[in-house]
Amino acid sequence: MENGNSELLQEFTEEQVAKLDEIIARFKGKPGGLIPCLEEAQVVLEYLPLPVQKRIAEGLNLPLAQVYGVVTFYSFFTMEPRGRHTVRVCLGTACYCRGGKALAENMEKNYHIGEGETTEDRRFTYETVRCLGACGLAPVIVVDENVHGRIKAQKMKAVLDEYE
Repeated sequence: MENGNSELLQEFTEEQVAKLDEIIARFKGKPGGLIPCLEEAQVVLEYLPLPVQKRIAEGLNLPLAQVYGVVTFYSFFTMEPRGRHTVRVCLGTACYCRGGKALAENMEKNYHIGEGETTEDRRFTYETVRCLGACGLAPVIVVDENVHGRIKAQKMKAVLDEYE
């Protein structure tokens, strides 16, 4: 599978590409192997850009459109790099009224990213949500699986500094 190797090596290490090739080889010719192949590839590479999808399509002898269709259909798969930590800012009614909007603005201003984007250093991926079900703690942010309630915009940086 030399085709596309140089394109992959720009973004990924030789070790990651070798692991990708091992994954593809294990699923080649197995019915229903595409989704588990993509899952394992995403664990190794963290995301599935088009050159990776092409390599998987070639390796599994599938049309690229089929691979792309699966990647874009399932929300688990991502074509963009994600941060080591996901920061979700609640903008539900209670959180919004108690300062959620200021938290969202703080995230965008201080980390130079918009909703759905990842910081350049891949530390954080920022998302907004409509309700986290923790209205009594409003405003709320969730970092990975950790809920932080009654957060003030000026204290948000201190909370996020805990996550490297």
